[in-house]
Amino acid sequence: MAYAIRFHETGGPEVLKWEEVPVGMPGPGQVRLRHEAVGLNFADTYFRSGLYPVALPAGMGVEAAGVVEAVGPDVDQLLVGDRVTYTGFINTLGAYSTERLVPASALIRLPDDIECATAAAMTMRGLTASYLMRRIHAFKPGDSILLHAAAGGVGLIVSQWARLLGIKVIGTVSSAAKAEVARAHGCDHVIDYSHEDVAKRVRELTEGAGVNVVFDSVGKDTFEASLNSLARRGLMVCVGTASGPIPPFNPQLLAMKGSLYLTRPALADYIADPAEKDALASELFGHVAAGRIKIEINQRYALPDAAQAHRDLESRRTTGSSIFVV
Repeated sequence: MAYAIRFHETGGPEVLKWEEVPVGMPGPGQVRLRHEAVGLNFADTYFRSGLYPVALPAGMGVEAAGVVEAVGPDVDQLLVGDRVTYTGFINTLGAYSTERLVPASALIRLPDDIECATAAAMTMRGLTASYLMRRIHAFKPGDSILLHAAAGGVGLIVSQWARLLGIKVIGTVSSAAKAEVARAHGCDHVIDYSHEDVAKRVRELTEGAGVNVVFDSVGKDTFEASLNSLARRGLMVCVGTASGPIPPFNPQLLAMKGSLYLTRPALADYIADPAEKDALASELFGHVAAGRIKIEINQRYALPDAAQAHRDLESRRTTGSSIFVV
């Protein structure tokens, strides 16, 4: 039998339960996948808390990597034994599991030089970084960005990718230890928001101009400072709400602060087209395989310890990427 983390009610980490689950054989368009590693993402806490509503009881997690054990009818692009990864199909929660059925269309075949642990640590974060750097804005050398949560999983990949493109990165962190991590991965300047005024410091570092783009995964607590850090006609990219949803505001505020642009993208809309997903994944895997972008797996958990993993994540005790080892 297979095992999985499931939740029967929304709430804190304590609602996560380790349960035996049936899997069965794959149907049309499906494969049976044996997981080797599972990704831990902050978005997982949104499902558990009820911020992202799902029918209960439900599985948990949307990112994992493993080996194809069986293929169903009408699946001709994958074979038993193929190593694959996946992320982002929100309506099919269940990655926190030892085995499961997965739509074949969601899977990305792994290159030989990318391990399953690395894939589970980077598929969601890496594809997010990929669309942020290659689709969301026409970056050019010399541009500047403000990157919140610079020592987090997405932050470390974005800062390394930005360095490859000649982009100046100002990162924000919550501690001196995280500041060192951020600097080591490409941040030109680091702001500790626990005791520094972010917008004021950004203006000092940019000689009053502000940055071209802000990547803000924090939300409520940083929204105003992010807007105040942008150059005229700059782009505010809201990529997460770790501190809570952004309160409603009058769009006139964007005009008052310099004719700013604002977007709230979702990964699902950048990997919905198979060709675009393959292109984003191919460039990501190429950078990682060549060593141009390093994936830091700084926390490893056993699947039954999912509740503790969520506590660590929400208390901001983690850096880089976290995975479950199956």
